[in-house]
Amino acid sequence: MLPLLLVVSILAFLDGSSALSASAPSLTGRWRPDLRRSASRTAGSSRRELHARHQPVLEGIVTGVAPANNSTIVPVVFASDRETYYILAGVGNVSLRLALDTASADLWFVSSDCNDRACNVPKYPLAFKSPTFESVNSNATEFNVSYADSTGAQGFVARESVSLGNLTVANQAIGLATSSNVTFTDQVSGVLGLGFPRLSTISSLASNATPFFATMAQNGLLDYPLFGLSLTRDSSGSLSFGAIDGSVVTNRSLIEWNEVVPFAPFGAQSNVSSYLQWAVVLEGISVNGTTVTPEPTYPAQTFNSSLALIDAGTAGIYGPYQDVSRIYSQIPEARLVDDDDGVGQWVVPCEIQETIAFNFGGHEFILEPTDYLIGPAAGNPALCLSWPQALPPSSDGIDWQLGSPFLRTVYSIYSFGINTKEPPIVGFYPLRNATAPIPPPASASAFFASYSATVPTTLPNFLLATPTFTTPTYTFNASVSARTGELVATGLATSTYAALFGTRGHPNATALPTITPSPTVVTFVITDTSGRTLTSVSTASQASITLGVPAGWKVSAARAGSGRSRGGVALGLVLCALVWSLV
Repeated sequence: MLPLLLVVSILAFLDGSSALSASAPSLTGRWRPDLRRSASRTAGSSRRELHARHQPVLEGIVTGVAPANNSTIVPVVFASDRETYYILAGVGNVSLRLALDTASADLWFVSSDCNDRACNVPKYPLAFKSPTFESVNSNATEFNVSYADSTGAQGFVARESVSLGNLTVANQAIGLATSSNVTFTDQVSGVLGLGFPRLSTISSLASNATPFFATMAQNGLLDYPLFGLSLTRDSSGSLSFGAIDGSVVTNRSLIEWNEVVPFAPFGAQSNVSSYLQWAVVLEGISVNGTTVTPEPTYPAQTFNSSLALIDAGTAGIYGPYQDVSRIYSQIPEARLVDDDDGVGQWVVPCEIQETIAFNFGGHEFILEPTDYLIGPAAGNPALCLSWPQALPPSSDGIDWQLGSPFLRTVYSIYSFGINTKEPPIVGFYPLRNATAPIPPPASASAFFASYSATVPTTLPNFLLATPTFTTPTYTFNASVSARTGELVATGLATSTYAALFGTRGHPNATALPTITPSPTVVTFVITDTSGRTLTSVSTASQASITLGVPAGWKVSAARAGSGRSRGGVALGLVLCALVWSLV
């Protein structure tokens, strides 16, 4: 095992944050990597310009025509823990479910050499000796990932063929966990990190070991170097690579585009800034139309701009105390009820009708009560726990972390950027009409009842004061320029792509490729020879698989294997998984 100070996941940084007490809901930024174990950090004082891209109205309607070969779309499922979103991936000859995360960059999953309690999930069977498996340094290159909820996994680096839908990346660098305390539900076996290579632990441990999405973008394997994400409260979401989901985005002119913020180096890194997280400028917040101006923790280092991490791997919304406390001051009867470990939890009346809006690029994205309420407190059912929660200052300068409660209200697009041509950019497509009336309080009660969303906690019968914190030293070397919109020469997608967003203020977003999932139910309208019209409904066939077990391979054969390099197998048998066929 590598010493902790050498683990490259030091590039994931949530200083001073930890999980709430057992009586409060969930935890902070579940998959956000943990930078608390980072090497020495250098503070600085230079200012840098940060801004969102203000786009003119773009014309064009999605045609729904799916590009051939270089894009794919797969279903995204909301897990029963109501925290995790997962997809089905092909790894060599097996199928595994992987949790989605945009705030980390490594692809790892549990191997058959892991016997920890948390590893009681379908595993990658080392004993199968997959023909597409390739060892790295005889499986002696160790990796170690850690997350903000104090969980992590350890194992070794290898290479394997990885497929999502009709796209396959051969010799993809992966982490095979031999030890883990990351708890998964619904037979999820690992994490698919979709962040930038600078976040990756694995890429620093082996040559040509870029993360999965970056590999496709840097090698020109996609119609366009982007992925799109639709999150829902069931199995109807989607993840697309190379194109956006045309069944969701029906008018590309409504997409609001925001340039990704680059970060300066820290510690012993080179004196060149680069892209690190899917972080963009948060221009404003409002509660029922009343403005709450964000107050950045490091105004000099971020040009007086608040940064928001767009994080599909966390089930909540988190902000700094100086902003969150002012949000709740606009809501009658809201009060702070928990600040264990510095994490602030507020409650509000369950019959609330206030909206909370986040402003990106001059456009407000509105959350209704059913979007941001967590659920009624069991001991005080008239009061609901609510997002956002508050966190102590984070030394990375990222003040806001917007997870699934926000992402369910938009279709989000993550464009990787193109070397020398185009910076990375995040697009938000609103999924509701901003002028639509807010549902009555009864709808929130019905919503919680349908989801059995009561939170097993008892609220304190006294008022809590908002805590104060000492701001830590800024992580990055602020004397190095890190301006939004930087056109870098390396690290992004190959320059063979023609840039759609490269000319500031004049994007050609109507040229974005689109793809649509094939329906699982198809309606046929047939006219017979006598002129009668007949309607029939057909359900598309669904492939039946067993997670973690190669087709035609007997489980008994797996149990016979042992050893570190191709170790013994303890396979979990699970339910069949739904596979979408593509257009």
